[in-house]
Amino acid sequence: MTDWKRKLSSRKFWALLSALITSLLTAFGANNATAVIQGTGVIGAFGAVIAYILAEAYVDGKSAETSATDDL
Repeated sequence: MTDWKRKLSSRKFWALLSALITSLLTAFGANNATAVIQGTGVIGAFGAVIAYILAEAYVDGKSAETSATDDL
């Protein structure tokens, strides 16, 4: 089960959320963006999601590694 209190207090989560929202607003023409800027927005949105997933996987891996070491 996900610990939502920990997730909502995570700076990585809020950085992801702000990058995702900004990128999607740009991509879908919140400021009459051109096609190049729209493409950049979509790439930025997916990049933010991928960066968040990789960062969380790294933290989870280190946490599991630490708990495995503590069990010895």
